[in-house]
Amino acid sequence: MSRPRAGGSAPGGEGTVAVVAKRGRFLVAEPFFERGARTVLDRDPRTRVGDLVFVGSQSRGHAKVLRRIGRPDVAGDVLEALMLDRGLRRRFDPAVEHAAKQARDKGRAGAMSGAARRDLTGLATFTIDPVTARDFDDAISAEALDGGGTRVWVHIADVSAFVAPGSLVDREAARRATSVYVPGRVEPMLPEALSNDACSLVPGRDRAAVTAELDFDADARVARAAFFRSTIRSDERLDYDRVDRVFAGEEPPREPWGAPLAAARGVAGALQARRLEQPALELDTSEPEFAFDGVGHLTGSTASRQTESHRVIEHLMIAANEQVAKLLEERSVPALFRVHERPDGESALRLVEQLDSLGVATPPVGEQIAPSEAAEIVAACSRSVAQHARRTGRGRVALTYLILRALKQARYGPRNLGHAGLGLTRYCHFTSPIRRYPDLVCHRALLSAVGGGEEAPRAGEMEEAGAWSSARERDAIAIERLADRVARCFLLERELFEKGFDRAFEGEVTGVIGAGAFVRFGDGHEGLLPVRRLHGWWELNQQGTILSGEGPGATIRLGDPVSVQVERVQAPRGRVDLLAVELGAGD
Repeated sequence: MSRPRAGGSAPGGEGTVAVVAKRGRFLVAEPFFERGARTVLDRDPRTRVGDLVFVGSQSRGHAKVLRRIGRPDVAGDVLEALMLDRGLRRRFDPAVEHAAKQARDKGRAGAMSGAARRDLTGLATFTIDPVTARDFDDAISAEALDGGGTRVWVHIADVSAFVAPGSLVDREAARRATSVYVPGRVEPMLPEALSNDACSLVPGRDRAAVTAELDFDADARVARAAFFRSTIRSDERLDYDRVDRVFAGEEPPREPWGAPLAAARGVAGALQARRLEQPALELDTSEPEFAFDGVGHLTGSTASRQTESHRVIEHLMIAANEQVAKLLEERSVPALFRVHERPDGESALRLVEQLDSLGVATPPVGEQIAPSEAAEIVAACSRSVAQHARRTGRGRVALTYLILRALKQARYGPRNLGHAGLGLTRYCHFTSPIRRYPDLVCHRALLSAVGGGEEAPRAGEMEEAGAWSSARERDAIAIERLADRVARCFLLERELFEKGFDRAFEGEVTGVIGAGAFVRFGDGHEGLLPVRRLHGWWELNQQGTILSGEGPGATIRLGDPVSVQVERVQAPRGRVDLLAVELGAGD
């Protein structure tokens, strides 16, 4: 494995996102996302006044247009600009593209042939992904066994067959470390020739895979695990909505995937039931999905909530990841584990105090919490929060934030320290090598351990690779969250234009700081209600859960209902400022 560069954050070119404006007889570039000095712009026939551009510095203090992005009133163009502003390249070097196409066309060392690759093309196989998915790196097969057990095959795209360690494509993948997903766009880790073509498990095409064959007993415990290179052929590209319709009896299952889907559903259901019996976290979260028109304007959004179809895939992928991590640890093969250390006692105690201040039931604790107890306490709190949200209909977002802040951040590292969030003693990421570099590392490590024709990663490189991959993951999450806020702001502006700027929205307090309260309102919008816009003087309590003002009943608590109006929307910054119409008291 080649080493990624040691310093810096997100990889990308030097430049600034700006809007073209005219000042006197000069064209100038005015910074778009942040305030800054405007720069005289060299004339460029591709651009006109009002365009959103990516510029680089030139001699004599002038700027040169490196790329015309679009218009600042088009959401898709602003999101593209945001990715450039945050250092994403938005394209691969031509040499990397050429190398990826060569790997696609020729395969590496005969990727689809060889005695070491088991032919599973006759096995009924299917994928389950979001309807908008473009690459498919995992597929499932399943069948019932005599005695009440189930055999499940988890097939993962064999990226390692096309990307050789130290190759040009490998070095670029290691440097990117992860794909970055923003509404309507993706910054892929691998070039399209691999990510959307050769490595994507599309239906009806023979594809190279690494298969985890797992035998589950009647209690859904893994009785046997085997790993090998394979050739598979997906029979059907299923999406979550369609699978949920099949589960609900609204659409009939079809052969050959109907019976395997039912078998996989049975195993996942048993895994879900056992998980609920263990001290694992219970977090109720959702992800936004945005729709665009052909020009790039946002037309709407929906909240993607986890359903049974999601849980089927989640539990089977977790089982495969766990078994791979178990083998790698037992055989002492250098790899990158997915580490989620237990929370410390102080964080767990603060969480209990925060929930107590809001009247949420908490487990009994002493003044001191041992590290061994902290994870169980946080997990118990997460279940109390879920129950509280279901009972009251409020507080899901705000209280989930409290749970997440009590946890340590998951990361990649060469030593297996367990995954507290999942309640597992061994865990790694193996199931998404198209979009995560640590998964590709684990593929190579696994295949080296089972005679799959790969060399083990170098132990001396794993510490740096883990730190780099973790940092790039944090960068990607920050970009994705900001992009979601920007997209929501564009939708909010459209809604205000269509329905009136003075309309009131019903919302809920999702966070409080000394400067004010964060409110989720309307159709998933979020904004800040500053205390400077409220009457009197306000103070945040010690637990960081309640703002108290002057006068009786002047409180703003996490989860409280509130009626607000929008004062200002700053879409490029993803910021909304609010005014209070009415503050409601919580239970």
